[in-house]
Amino acid sequence: MPALVLIGAQWGDEGKGKATDLLGGAVDYVVRYQGGNNAGHTVVIGAESYALHLIPSGVLRSDCVPVIGNGVVIDPGVLLSEMDGLQARGVDVSRLLISSDAHLIMPHHRALDRV
Repeated sequence: MPALVLIGAQWGDEGKGKATDLLGGAVDYVVRYQGGNNAGHTVVIGAESYALHLIPSGVLRSDCVPVIGNGVVIDPGVLLSEMDGLQARGVDVSRLLISSDAHLIMPHHRALDRV
């Protein structure tokens, strides 16, 4: 089965998000495979603008499955807030798949960092 893979060559804004959005209509899955909520991008569809930090942009396409992969660091509070914000705007987040091997950052991790 053929696959279309888009991988960035560096950190920062190199256009991965825009390329992913442009290719998103031609794929069945959009998978985020690394990073955390400190990353993300803004997707503009018509007059609507969506700031995504953890959830892959495939969530904005009804025929695409968004996946958070095992290399992503998930802050559950940030994820739930992002999901709530999208749902409030009429975006269906029920297709979102999350790897059971994704990493979690919990409040005690932040407390340890502060110490």
